[in-house]
Amino acid sequence: MCGIVGFVNYVKNISSYKSVLDNMTNTLYKRGPDETGYYIGNHIALGHKRLIVIDPEGGKQPMIEKHSFGEYVIVYNGQIYNFDEIKQALIIQGFEFKTHSDTEVLLKAYIFYGKDVVHHLNGIFSFAIWDSHSEELFLARDHFGVKPLYYTFFENSFIFASELKAIFEYPNIQKALDKQGLSELFGIGPAHTPGLTIYKNIYEIKPAHYAVLTKTGFHIERYWKLKSKPYTESFEETCSHLKYLLKDSINKQLYSDVPICTFLSGGLDSSILTKLIGEYRKEKGFSPIPTYSVDYLDNDKNFIKSDFQPNSDNYYINLMTENSYSENQKVILDTPALAEALEDAMIARDMPGMADVDSSLLLFCRQVKKEHTVTLMGECADEIFGGYPWFFRADSLESGTFPWSIAIKERQNLLNPEISKKIDLKYYIDYRYNESLNEVEILDCDSEETAQKRKISHLTINWFMQTLLERGDRMGMHSGLEIRVPFCDYRLAEYMWNIPWEIKALNGREKGLLRYVCKDILPQEIVERKKSPYPKTHNPTYLARVKSMLSEIMSNPNAPINSLLNRQYILEILKTDGKSFSRPWFGQLMTGPQLMAYLCQVNMWLERYKPEMEL
Repeated sequence: MCGIVGFVNYVKNISSYKSVLDNMTNTLYKRGPDETGYYIGNHIALGHKRLIVIDPEGGKQPMIEKHSFGEYVIVYNGQIYNFDEIKQALIIQGFEFKTHSDTEVLLKAYIFYGKDVVHHLNGIFSFAIWDSHSEELFLARDHFGVKPLYYTFFENSFIFASELKAIFEYPNIQKALDKQGLSELFGIGPAHTPGLTIYKNIYEIKPAHYAVLTKTGFHIERYWKLKSKPYTESFEETCSHLKYLLKDSINKQLYSDVPICTFLSGGLDSSILTKLIGEYRKEKGFSPIPTYSVDYLDNDKNFIKSDFQPNSDNYYINLMTENSYSENQKVILDTPALAEALEDAMIARDMPGMADVDSSLLLFCRQVKKEHTVTLMGECADEIFGGYPWFFRADSLESGTFPWSIAIKERQNLLNPEISKKIDLKYYIDYRYNESLNEVEILDCDSEETAQKRKISHLTINWFMQTLLERGDRMGMHSGLEIRVPFCDYRLAEYMWNIPWEIKALNGREKGLLRYVCKDILPQEIVERKKSPYPKTHNPTYLARVKSMLSEIMSNPNAPINSLLNRQYILEILKTDGKSFSRPWFGQLMTGPQLMAYLCQVNMWLERYKPEMEL
């Protein structure tokens, strides 16, 4: 895993822009703390920060493949899980390989397949390849956008990077927010509309898209999407097919030349990973799979049961450790560190995010990184298999908006009254919601329930899942830790997309089919356990800490947050410990304490990034 940057200018010679490239590349040192590399030509500049995972010597970047007519150069962030299969196919075609890195395979696959290379890849990736002969730049992003790729046009330059902070290092680039940006931040956030950022004129290559830059223009094309097809398999065939895809996806993602581990919460998803990986390692004669679990100081004493978080994790973590070929370490986080990391978490995203839902993962990753460089986690199973409460709750299904973000009135009230007059968040949210639903393909043979659940699955996969994937990438890479997500294999998602809801939610349970196919390999208590989200602190000292932080900010009438948000409403939030904001800010996790922490992040962001408001 790495960080990539670059810029192209066809109008003037930029071979002397090394200092610009150096500044941009160095912003990504946390993504790639092991090596730095550059490539500069007359019209192209490429930078790379490397986190070594495969082939320490042979995987250096930018990687160059020379030909008599010119050269191809790649900068790449990610992991191609089927690179050995692609390599064997290329060897048959006469290609020779000097390394055992997936970077060389990806570069030569592009040379052979051209733009169609994306149809051969299974992995998480964002990459750019420069063809010096045609002076074309090819960029691509993986099926679900696990790896980020941002771009902008400025004056005569095309600029791209793994993170926004690198783009901001290009001379004179503006960090500006217009009405759309503010609507994204406070209406959609911390999710975002695919292809957009909160910053004016700065975009992302959408998941499952590639782009081609030439002297004559810029072209973007979609190469993959979930397609609705009739379900034709028997139940027995479905179970067998699903088991194969699960094991194959997990096994493909175990390749690494550095230490690998898993996150274990004791929930269904992480338990499946730990169990299957443990079995694989035992068969191979390897040591038990190391697992890591996160908790908070005094959390068991202060745990509060809710519909979204019915029980704590510790009992189930211990149960799973006893019933798998694994060794567990617990990471205990305390209130001061959680609050202090809010700013680092905001910097990792380059904008306000998910408050301590982010900062806790950041701290967790930092601890894991001390002994491991790669981890697998159970993210995305809830989206692919139907695991969230909103798949089952009438109030969510009938809300007419994104079911994890129904506090639209409260979001509007949070804006400064003068700004609120200019921005209609409900109108913007409704537009994006309906725009997204129009992409869903409903079949004539779909039952009414399956059709309804296709729509909610589409929203969940393309919006909610993207937010969690972004969280995982930013917090993991900001710690120098690569996070892999086997449940996000596009083949698994394709398959599950067309299974009727009554089978997917077998026995009326969230992730019912997944539970069924794994019932013989997991303890029954794990199989039957209700979904419990990523743990958050219940320690009252955290509420007191973020309340104190926000109170200190609001004691300063010149704090920048006052010009953007509604000061009186924030004071009411402080007075009521967030209870005046009657619904969670985002999903089930961001309640009172998280809302106050988020507001602290907003002020931190305004102070550090100083975005210009263009309203």
